[in-house]
Amino acid sequence: MGRGCLIWADLGGVDVLARFRLNPKNDLVFSCLFGEQESKQNLIALLNAILCNHGRRERIADLEIVTDRRLRRRRMLEKSGILDVLARLDSGEQVNIEMQIRDLGNMTKRTLYYLARLYTATIQRGQDHSRLKRTIVINLLDYEMSPLPSERFHHTYHLRADQAPHEVLTDAWEIHFIELPKFERAVKDKRNPLHRWLMFLDEKLAEDNLKELMEMDPAIESAEKDLERLRSDDEFMRQLAEYQEKSERDWASSMAFSREQGKAEGKAEGKAESKVEIVVRMLLIGMDRATISQLSELPLQEIERIARTLEE
Repeated sequence: MGRGCLIWADLGGVDVLARFRLNPKNDLVFSCLFGEQESKQNLIALLNAILCNHGRRERIADLEIVTDRRLRRRRMLEKSGILDVLARLDSGEQVNIEMQIRDLGNMTKRTLYYLARLYTATIQRGQDHSRLKRTIVINLLDYEMSPLPSERFHHTYHLRADQAPHEVLTDAWEIHFIELPKFERAVKDKRNPLHRWLMFLDEKLAEDNLKELMEMDPAIESAEKDLERLRSDDEFMRQLAEYQEKSERDWASSMAFSREQGKAEGKAEGKAESKVEIVVRMLLIGMDRATISQLSELPLQEIERIARTLEE
């Protein structure tokens, strides 16, 4: 039985289900905890913990969660995309939060793409550029990202002068990378709100630590109650099992297909991604096949063949 399935068992009078805790880092769970109107306060608390940890002075008082998180294509050849959590702050800024479990080797470019698309989408054609809204992208990574060699787990980037890094050209763009494995190795300070939230995201968090966090922080307590409600929702658990099973199947298919193609093409291990690997990834994120054919310069019939292989 797959990892996405929920198993109940009674072992010596111990209810295993009672000890079961959903993984907050799961895409579907994370979106429900922080990306729905009903969970707005969870998102406000999380954003304040992240942004105030790196110099933001004004705390977020309110925000609007954008429920349609699709990046719309303006032209046929443009790439589409789906954002994990997107919000507009009361200040007019917009923030996108992405939870990434697997390292696909393209996080930097993916981040810049989403940031640019979000930023330019804040004005309509013909409007003055002064109306562009400040855009923040936050990436929570369940892996260590290359090339970030330091043991610092929270990295923030702006546009700065090469000759004088303290000179910021503009604060219109802000990027955060938070590497969760590095946080796991760090000394925890429960007085720090960001540390509390990152501990909360760990599905293996010890029960006594979780209880202490809930007692210290009402926002953590509220989020944990929301997590418990999701766990007791049979329909959500069914969707979660299906989602995880499909995600793992897609990933396995992608890797198996890529390895097979690599052998057929005689490519050495560790070489840059083949064209077929790129096609597989574009299919997995839902790009239409005609567009993939044009971008990859592969015949549409070949794209259809690859798609059928993934669906088997």
